[in-house]
Amino acid sequence: MFSLTQSTRIRGAAGEPLPNTFKSLKRLEVEFRRAELSLVVAGPGTGKSLFALFLGMTANVPMLYFSADSSAATQVARATAMITGDDSKVVKEALVGGDFAEYESALGERWWTRFNFSARPTQKEIETYLLCYLEVYGCTPHLLVVDNITNVDTGEVGSAESYTFGLEGLCEYLSEMARETSAHVLGLHHVTGEHSDGLNPIPLSGVKGKVHRVPSLILTIHKEVDGMNSRILHISPVKNREGFEDSSGGTFASFRLNRSNLRLEELDEELPGSFAA
Repeated sequence: MFSLTQSTRIRGAAGEPLPNTFKSLKRLEVEFRRAELSLVVAGPGTGKSLFALFLGMTANVPMLYFSADSSAATQVARATAMITGDDSKVVKEALVGGDFAEYESALGERWWTRFNFSARPTQKEIETYLLCYLEVYGCTPHLLVVDNITNVDTGEVGSAESYTFGLEGLCEYLSEMARETSAHVLGLHHVTGEHSDGLNPIPLSGVKGKVHRVPSLILTIHKEVDGMNSRILHISPVKNREGFEDSSGGTFASFRLNRSNLRLEELDEELPGSFAA
């Protein structure tokens, strides 16, 4: 039992925001705080994995990324393009062709970024990798990404009810992990069927499995395709305990996805009207 004064002394890194280059999200009072769980929710192929990786690359903090959805080749090519600014297709060709030497020094500087590529990691496996990270580097990751939370093996699922219960239990487990390790745990998740095309704002109710009770922050992403091989990602804070939220998904920050280097480029110069009002 701690007094308020004692609580200020034991909090450690809890509540400290990760370095955040997303100016538009900052204007919407979105921060990725240590010791907290967040979810990024979008339809398939919208860009939630790109968003998570870009956050990790630009924050440049100790990161452990559980990449159940994407292979090592995909993640290496994407990360290299984001870091260097080179075309991701050129990077991928160099990687597959064995002519990758020119990129190795840039990647070597990110030595504290580590990946696990198990297709179905268990909770025990996640814990083991966290302990290994602590043993090797003397600290726990500041950012831990689980891509996607539905890929985590939580045991046999026999019904829709047990599926939802299992997801909620997993979120509680990840939230506790965030508190115990002072990491920001970022889980990627899917939407309900009617929002799977990702072309319209996704409300809080569009989160699959109704697991929005536990996370302190939930962002949904929908896309806009302009017909010129360009894509705009709209990111909505539908739940935010520490700042502005709009559960309808109608208030969002917008970014252009550079299809070459896979970087997210700011589009908004000022607050959205619904927020400013």
